[in-house]
Amino acid sequence: MARTRKVAKRKPAKPSRKKKVEAVPKASGCLIPGLAIRGASDAIAFYKKAFGAKELSRMAGPDGRLMHAELKLGDRVLFLGDESPEMGAPSPQTLGGSPVSLMHYVKDVDAVFARAVAAGATPVMPPADMFWGDRYGMVLDPFGHRWALATHKADLTPRQMTKAMNEWLATQGPPPG
Repeated sequence: MARTRKVAKRKPAKPSRKKKVEAVPKASGCLIPGLAIRGASDAIAFYKKAFGAKELSRMAGPDGRLMHAELKLGDRVLFLGDESPEMGAPSPQTLGGSPVSLMHYVKDVDAVFARAVAAGATPVMPPADMFWGDRYGMVLDPFGHRWALATHKADLTPRQMTKAMNEWLATQGPPPG
């Protein structure tokens, strides 16, 4: 007598429900700085050491250059890659400097400033209490990008800020020239 094998009835597959793609990813926000850097892999190591950045991803191109990397600094994302002048992405060294600075709020500006300088940044302006309510300083990273570092200390009204600015300007003397 031949054995018959029972075949289990398959349930029809449920239509797959695709997760809706966010037009503006919540994890990164709507504005992400992207830096072209001569020596992007070294810059990643510097940003980790100086600013506590966390590397999220990295993608090398066929020629070995870093095409794209993503770092997380605090609650924000930073894109970077090796410079590629032929693709319209020159570094500050290729341009002879950069008109752009990156503003980075931190819990302790003095500690982060010192850590960045110890990691190889050049001090541009040591941290000081500023008329707009921040303790603020600036460094130039070894790759030609300026970083404004700040800890917010006071919420000021526009009137208080204008008064403080005028007092500060009065201490600055005449403009050079």
